[in-house]
Amino acid sequence: MLIRSFRPDEINYVIEVHMDFYGTTYGFDETFRSYVGDAINEFLKSFDVEKENLWIVEDGGKPAGSIAIVKVDEATAQLRWFILEEHVRGTGLGRALMTIAVDFCKKNGYHQIYLWTVDQLDAARHLYRDFGFTVTEKAEHKIWGQSLVEERWDLLL
Repeated sequence: MLIRSFRPDEINYVIEVHMDFYGTTYGFDETFRSYVGDAINEFLKSFDVEKENLWIVEDGGKPAGSIAIVKVDEATAQLRWFILEEHVRGTGLGRALMTIAVDFCKKNGYHQIYLWTVDQLDAARHLYRDFGFTVTEKAEHKIWGQSLVEERWDLLL
């Protein structure tokens, strides 16, 4: 297995793996696909190679997960599209992806990283806490066909 920067033809993979996981596991509806797809397409349009990246986990020549850093402004980055397929979970790859993303932010002069997640994702939330992120905001919404509690997690670098 290796972790590498994305290729543009892998964008649909990132959209589909999110829809498959969240649709199957949590019952998210098709509006989630457009939420992820619109954000990724916007990322591609304004991609700043110096301040942004999307990394792909490759297993046996096929994508098996992702994580991204998206520039919000010169001091702030957003962590997005962090997911691992079931067959590579529990292997330490989640921690490796988080390390790559946080180190990238430090190297590129960001002062803060934030992410949004939902409160059901216990394993991811545990990892965020291990890296020093803290919950700074919670909001209950009816989105993606569900009533969800979204959480914003922040890390000051």
